[in-house]
Amino acid sequence: QVQLVESGGGLVQAGGSLRLSCAASGRYAMGWFRQAPGKEREFVAAISWTGSSTNHADSVKGRFTICRDNAKNTMYLQMNSLKAEDTAVYYCAAGRSRAPHESAVRYNYWGQGTQVTVSS
Repeated sequence: QVQLVESGGGLVQAGGSLRLSCAASGRYAMGWFRQAPGKEREFVAAISWTGSSTNHADSVKGRFTICRDNAKNTMYLQMNSLKAEDTAVYYCAAGRSRAPHESAVRYNYWGQGTQVTVSS
């Protein structure tokens, strides 16, 4: 069983930045998803096991960057130019497929989520 532990969420003003972290061990592709109140969970970004391949949702391209440090068993999501519509609970996920998939069904393990609130 893989345990995923997210950190780094919080309250920030629009235009500000946050960095989310997710600690996990193992050779997995990893991703970030988010869910706002009353909305379905949506894909944010994903990264392959080696870090050589990434995938970002159109809504965050140019603002968010996913990366990982396998020596530290940690994945990151750098979020810049935050908007009120980025407010959501952000979930870290790990999948055995090793490729950076957009579909949540490709991920086998999930973290507990961390709240990101962007005030306008």
